[in-house]
Amino acid sequence: MTGFGAVGEAFAAHPSDGSALCVLRDGEVVVDLHEGRRDVARTRPWDARTLVNVYSVGKPVIALAVLLLVERGLIGLDDPMARHWPDFKTEVSVRQVLTHTSGLVTFPVRRDSSAWSDWELLCADLADAEPEWPPGTVAAEHALTYGHLLGELVRRVTGRGPGEFVSAEIARPWRLDFGFGLGAADSDRCAELVWGEHRAEDEPGSVRARAVSNPAGARDLGVVNSARWRAAVVPAVNLHATAESVARMYAGLLAGGILDGHRLLSSSLVDEMVSPQFRGVDRYIGRETTWGLGVQIESDGTWGMGGLGGSAAWADPGRGLAVGFVTRCLDDFARVDAIEAAIQSL
Repeated sequence: MTGFGAVGEAFAAHPSDGSALCVLRDGEVVVDLHEGRRDVARTRPWDARTLVNVYSVGKPVIALAVLLLVERGLIGLDDPMARHWPDFKTEVSVRQVLTHTSGLVTFPVRRDSSAWSDWELLCADLADAEPEWPPGTVAAEHALTYGHLLGELVRRVTGRGPGEFVSAEIARPWRLDFGFGLGAADSDRCAELVWGEHRAEDEPGSVRARAVSNPAGARDLGVVNSARWRAAVVPAVNLHATAESVARMYAGLLAGGILDGHRLLSSSLVDEMVSPQFRGVDRYIGRETTWGLGVQIESDGTWGMGGLGGSAAWADPGRGLAVGFVTRCLDDFARVDAIEAAIQSL
């Protein structure tokens, strides 16, 4: 960790009893830290193989799955969704879904938490949904719908479910220890989530409140710590990952779409992925946001994605760094901010 002492100090300054940080520089690990326990009873130490639900940090993963199909000529970014999903009613493009501008920000039918295990039911709901705004005019992060919109596109084009596709076409070639729809052995490696001190309350009836509340359970510890949730495929919010795995994914993108000699994307498509596609106020996030194809682009040139509760992963092209921070303590982004500030000071 030579030269990265301040980053390690920032990580250690406010432990959350279960978290990990990995930083790669030019594809090589320069920071690899973890702390705490992975269970509420505090009997199981966090180790290098601990998986944790990283919420929206997984959105770029399912976006990458769709971009692989673009790379292979099976999908066009400006194709209408209905070209590949014939019963899809809304006139919306693949690009608009990738950039959170389709207007399909909520699932239209009220469902309980059991619906997370019924892929076809939720996709049928979305196929009939009406956008809240004309597609392409407004950005509002598709908090829960994103993964089903893009994941069903993957399934329609390839015949494979999105969890299977990500495992075979992304995780395995790039040796990434993450996935959707875990088996029993991987589920046993998962950390149990807990709420921290700063649990944000959403304004009733707001876009944000509506977007995260249906189907029920995405923020219910009894649901998200269950084997049923871990076995479900919810690509918008239930990627289970190590810090190293999400950092390595960004290292591959920083290298122009190639990692360990295995190319997933052309450098030109990576460039388009991380180029601004929408600038303006995101009505879910509630502030000025620049969206690429599945990633948020910051004014300092970094790009990536944060998740509910404070996990985050991003690329810092100016420094050649790929960063992954994951935590089981659902809190604010204070630790990420401190880690990023330490990186900026290098």
